[in-house]
Amino acid sequence: MHVLVVDDDVVSAEFLANTLVHFGYEVTVASNGREAFHLIRTGKYSIVVSDWEMPEMSGPELCRQIRCRQWSGYIFFILVTSYGAEHVVEGLKAGADDFLTKPFQPSELRVRLRTGERILSLQSRDVMLFTLAKLAESRDTDTGLHLERMREYCRVLAEELSTWDKYRDVVDGDYVQLMYLTSPLHDIGKVGIPDSVLLKPGPLTKEEFEIMKQHVTIGGETLAAATKAHPDAKFLTMARDIAFTHHERFDGTGYPFGLQGKQIPLCGRLTALSDVYDALRSQRVYKPKFSHEKARQIILDGMGTQFDPDVVEAFLRREEEVVRISETLDEPMLAAETRTETAPPEPALV
Repeated sequence: MHVLVVDDDVVSAEFLANTLVHFGYEVTVASNGREAFHLIRTGKYSIVVSDWEMPEMSGPELCRQIRCRQWSGYIFFILVTSYGAEHVVEGLKAGADDFLTKPFQPSELRVRLRTGERILSLQSRDVMLFTLAKLAESRDTDTGLHLERMREYCRVLAEELSTWDKYRDVVDGDYVQLMYLTSPLHDIGKVGIPDSVLLKPGPLTKEEFEIMKQHVTIGGETLAAATKAHPDAKFLTMARDIAFTHHERFDGTGYPFGLQGKQIPLCGRLTALSDVYDALRSQRVYKPKFSHEKARQIILDGMGTQFDPDVVEAFLRREEEVVRISETLDEPMLAAETRTETAPPEPALV
């Protein structure tokens, strides 16, 4: 990772640079804010460690200039100052992420840099997750804004459950955010389904439907392999569970494992309802777009059989918000040939 050190004092700049090199970073030194801004425009630096007082452009002003522009990735900015706490507010207003007060120990600098790395890695994680999901979606031309709506529905339902006493120790803010990030990966396994089946405009045969169902195990096993390699990555664990279980049914008649009730991870139960509702509210090659009222009734009819009753109740309590998401992220009706699925008993099964 490249770090840009900005300091007009040669001794201080050399100390910072040597310390960072010792920690394993690649380092470039700029002697003032203007020079630093020119270097930042190359797109090479994601972490900046800048002195406060400098000629031509101060550290806070450099930070303001950075925040005023759109960059391809986030730039983590650490201000180094000998001033007291009264200047922290000014630095925060400028957009600084962290501070170092002179004199400081190298170990303190290292902790600040690790914080920056974590924030930057989270950004990379979020981009990677949605990019993978869009890759899978790109093979299915009928899905439109499905992923955007899906993650919003999952977020709303998870937020509702977080207010219930029975889920308070399970669903917190971190869980809600992970649902929002990972639910778009539910159909990642469709990248492994042949075009002859995935894009078939006519009815699926029984054999073709069995092939279509394999997207669940393809996606789940792919993410399971990633989870095994990175067991501490909670987002991979949730993504794996969603991919494997979003077609399980509460009564145990779903696939691929025939899980029943609370054997199905909560993230899978939340995604299942969100996926079905969005499919019902969208035109597909095998069905017209249903009204909210009709989709709502189908959800209610599936309470306790296809869907977890708690998740249905959460859906009903946040119904207005769900409708608003559906309408806000709506899209023109897709001009597609109507197809009747021969195997699935409900429109969103695949």
